[in-house]
Amino acid sequence: MIRCVTFDLDDTLWAVDPVIRQANTELWEWLQCNARPFTELLTPEDLVEGSERRRQLLEREPEIAHSMSLVRLRLLEQGMTAAGYAAPQAKALAATAFDVFMRARHQVELFEHARTMLQTLRERGLLIGALSNGNADVSLTGIGDLFDFQFNADGVGAAKPHPLMFERALEHTGLRPEQLVHVGDHPINDVQGARELGLWTIWVNLPGQLWSEAAWADERVECLSQIPAAIDRLAARAAARVTL
Repeated sequence: MIRCVTFDLDDTLWAVDPVIRQANTELWEWLQCNARPFTELLTPEDLVEGSERRRQLLEREPEIAHSMSLVRLRLLEQGMTAAGYAAPQAKALAATAFDVFMRARHQVELFEHARTMLQTLRERGLLIGALSNGNADVSLTGIGDLFDFQFNADGVGAAKPHPLMFERALEHTGLRPEQLVHVGDHPINDVQGARELGLWTIWVNLPGQLWSEAAWADERVECLSQIPAAIDRLAARAAARVTL
């Protein structure tokens, strides 16, 4: 019997790219007003994924690669120091700048049917959890009231497809793998990672998302409104599958 459904967040329940672009814009505007030496030395591109500064940081500190929050905070701190701020001020400015980014990072626009779909699952008595590699706190979005728990890479110390986040969900709920469904957009991080632990999987492959390979999921949906029916089909299959 399926008892719990966990969701990836970014690009599963909302599009992440527009959110991050806006958050980066608001961050840079704040930096221009409050840390001008920083913006005279660096560019906005220095703070984004794929930048040379980010690559060098992760070469020096590979142990933080799983944490988007720590990576961004370190980049801000190091940029402040390079811009001439003393260590205490550099840390304080970086922390405030990071808060500016995070406030904007939570201004998400949900995909169509997201809230209605989650409400339907709640009405069925299912537990709902969030398992995300990103640093969004679902309680700060418009759907936080519909979630029972959340784990992310920052908190557990490893990013999907590493099994740790899925294992934490099983430990937290006290459920067996065949009682939990994981829903996500990424063929490897979400689908493969969950399947390797024996969880049921639903691949959210929304229009506009392009992948070089299909995900070998138990179910596939192209609209969030299709998820309740997909879970019904999985529940019928789960009744015949038991793990020890």
